[in-house]
Amino acid sequence: MLRTFTRAALASGLILAAGGYASASSSLQEAASNPAQWVMPTGDYANQRYSKLDKINKDNVGSMVPAWTFSTGVLRGHEGNPLVVGDTMYVHTPFPNIVYALDLNNDGVIKWRYEPKQDPNVIPVMCCDTVNRGVAYAPGEGDTPPMIILHQADTSVVALNADTGEQIWSVQNGDPSKGETGTAAPMVVKDKVYVGISGGEFGVRGSLTAYNLSDGKQAWRAYSTGPDDEMLMDPEKTMSLGKPVGKDSSLNTWEGDQWQIGGGTTWGWFAYDPDLNLVYYGTGNPSTWNPSQRPGDNKWSMTIMARDADTGMAKWVYQMTPHDEWDFDGVNEMILADIPVNGEDRKALVHFDRNGFAYTLDRETGELLVAKKYDPAVNWATEVVMDKNSDQYGRPQVVAEYSTEQNGEDVNTTGICPAALGTKDQQPASFSPKTGLFYVPTNHVCMDYEPFRVAYTAGQPYVGATLSMYPAPNSHGGMGNFIAWDAGTGEIKWSLPEQFSVWSGALATAGDVVFYGTLEGYLKAVDAQTGDELYSFKTPSGIIGNVMTYENQGKQYVGILSGIGGWAGIGLAAGLTDPNAGLGAVGGYAALSNYTALGGQLTVFTVPDQTASAAPASTSASSSGDAASGSTTGQSN
Repeated sequence: MLRTFTRAALASGLILAAGGYASASSSLQEAASNPAQWVMPTGDYANQRYSKLDKINKDNVGSMVPAWTFSTGVLRGHEGNPLVVGDTMYVHTPFPNIVYALDLNNDGVIKWRYEPKQDPNVIPVMCCDTVNRGVAYAPGEGDTPPMIILHQADTSVVALNADTGEQIWSVQNGDPSKGETGTAAPMVVKDKVYVGISGGEFGVRGSLTAYNLSDGKQAWRAYSTGPDDEMLMDPEKTMSLGKPVGKDSSLNTWEGDQWQIGGGTTWGWFAYDPDLNLVYYGTGNPSTWNPSQRPGDNKWSMTIMARDADTGMAKWVYQMTPHDEWDFDGVNEMILADIPVNGEDRKALVHFDRNGFAYTLDRETGELLVAKKYDPAVNWATEVVMDKNSDQYGRPQVVAEYSTEQNGEDVNTTGICPAALGTKDQQPASFSPKTGLFYVPTNHVCMDYEPFRVAYTAGQPYVGATLSMYPAPNSHGGMGNFIAWDAGTGEIKWSLPEQFSVWSGALATAGDVVFYGTLEGYLKAVDAQTGDELYSFKTPSGIIGNVMTYENQGKQYVGILSGIGGWAGIGLAAGLTDPNAGLGAVGGYAALSNYTALGGQLTVFTVPDQTASAAPASTSASSSGDAASGSTTGQSN
């Protein structure tokens, strides 16, 4: 475990004035509206992961082939996706967090690369593999250059000149010696960049921090727990389910000063509504995993936050899993969509939580509109109460049999569904305005959970539970589903069973195709309306990255990173064999080693004849053939 960290490295902060990024978000929004590009990690501020490109469509996607590949030079888990700005693609890697700029007009020639020098002692305090979920792009303004923003594993936030790769500024966001690490992709809004923090399994106190794009100086920081002023909450104006949160809303729900090591970390995705000027994100689990050691609701862990983008002040909050007993982090993406809910058009926020409930809220007021299970296997709670007159309004109704607190310390509670990695982890869903449906990669996994007493030591694991995981019983036998969801009614429209969890971010397109990847390494394309499989191709390693698309020289391309790892693939990534290691994932996903191996590759696909209106008879391909010149893909087993 990490015990020391170079103080000089922690204190370093090269701050060079860049100036003039006041309207970055408007320029970024304009760039995102061009479907030929992919300028944000989630595609756009609304997190819809939808592309208007349709040259690859349900009629011709069966003819898709690899166009070119790129080895990242790094093994372990490859989460997130590349960015495309103009004719340049920006590719990131897991630790040591290399960034490549590739020339799309010249066979992917490397324009520049940034290779940070990080202390490898940060690796042991990275909970669930050495992943990184991507870089952010900030357009240039006037004489100031465009920037690529990287959040490194050691929590350094680095601004690079997007044209040259030269460092413009760097600032330290956290302290790895305390277990604080960086895994989430930053987000640029106006003249600021937002950055979260990881480390909930080390007692890290979660926060969202805004840095000035011009020089990297901190603009504000909003903690997830603690005093009102440190959380940037107004007791009278910050609302929760239509009522003010009140004074000391967090402190009143913790015993003593436990909030200081209370978790609520912010390692997921961010969304932004320019009209409301609100930024949305979720907070993670309370620390420790032993619920008996932290009585109370543990606010504001497990919470959807809506904050003013300029000041950070919280407008509204909603805690999904009060007093979490199962590690159901609330960090998954917030998707902003204008959809009908109960027959009324609403400005909605849709969130597929780890706890197995899909939530639809009014994104302006925080009103709870829908809360339904999106996997029938979910059993830890019967429902979320929707009666506004009830004292249980908005709270899940816990089933005593699956309550790890009621069953007690050192007691193994069995058959809890979902497992700690949730019905869905951070792998983002997508939304198609054409179909009105959300496409969701899910886990179909249950667990046994035994909490035990643990003491806090800075920089050491602060978990306090032993887990084992396995496929949901009395089902199709696999560990995942890919589903289509109606967020207005809370209904599954179709569901595709998968042998393993679907740990890849989805992509929906105007071509009526939805793409996703599998842990075995398959990139799949399905019909957006019916879920019928249209295409399948096995890449060299398991896919935990997010599918993206772009256009170059008049042709549409689809890109995906493959490289097994992350929580589900931690056994392979870290060489672990104890079934209870990896917080229970090693045993649950042991069979993955029969289907894939470590890797680190970007595979870019295209349809050679994008004027074709019909697909050939065959709808499946395999990387065992030489489908494209220059492809280095090969069958993995």
